[in-house]
Amino acid sequence: MPSATIVLVGFAAVLGLVFGSFADAVAYREPRGISLLRESRCDACDSPVRWYRNVPVLSWLLLRGRCSSCGTFIGWHAPLVEAAAGTAFAAVAWAALARPTVGRTAWWLELAAQLILVVVSVVLVRIDLEFRRLPNAIVLPSILAVGILLGAAALLNGAPERVWQMLIAGAVLFLFYAVIRLISPRGMGGGDVKLAALVGLSLGYVGWGTVVVGAFAAFLGGGLYGIVLLTIGRATRRTAVPFGPWMIVGGWVGALTGERLWATYIGMVA
Repeated sequence: MPSATIVLVGFAAVLGLVFGSFADAVAYREPRGISLLRESRCDACDSPVRWYRNVPVLSWLLLRGRCSSCGTFIGWHAPLVEAAAGTAFAAVAWAALARPTVGRTAWWLELAAQLILVVVSVVLVRIDLEFRRLPNAIVLPSILAVGILLGAAALLNGAPERVWQMLIAGAVLFLFYAVIRLISPRGMGGGDVKLAALVGLSLGYVGWGTVVVGAFAAFLGGGLYGIVLLTIGRATRRTAVPFGPWMIVGGWVGALTGERLWATYIGMVA
């Protein structure tokens, strides 16, 4: 691997750790109505967390996961979110370096959109798992930001058809999930419907095979998860299972493998 690639991927990993810390703060504070401008404090003793004790992952390891003032266990969520974001940033940067594109500006716009999707994915997964909701304050601005970035990249790459492809894919998944919500309101939340537009928009930029694989992977993953919970007695048929995380996982599966899997499937049935 060229040294320039190693440096860029390493920088992306560090940047991901920083944004992962921010994502964890958003995921914790937004559902609780806590301002993001408020300094970090221990939930148990309300002591402020100094900046040098707020270094992603490293501070948690050095403090052994406990508050430096009262010794209360902080929890695993922060280092897990930070590490996940750092790993995802590095992976996205590495994939971007291998992806052909017409112009550098378009390349940077695509990369920016994907990194935003990483941060949003991490935030929404954590919130949905804990609170069973996908906040409009996060989903709706993400649709706008990702749509603008990818739309501009498509135009700069000389592929205006991708803009229509994105819009149609986002609309199709939005309507598909909206119909499911109308049929089964308990099984599908309004946040899932809006998230479907974001997933469809981002996958539509790549291609229709990616959209199909991403949507299928979401239902496959969510279905298998529900079966496992039923089998081990952790849920019943009436238990509400958050579907947002599986939509996000399915979206990333589609983005990373969708076109190859779709081409393989078409080759098998053709």
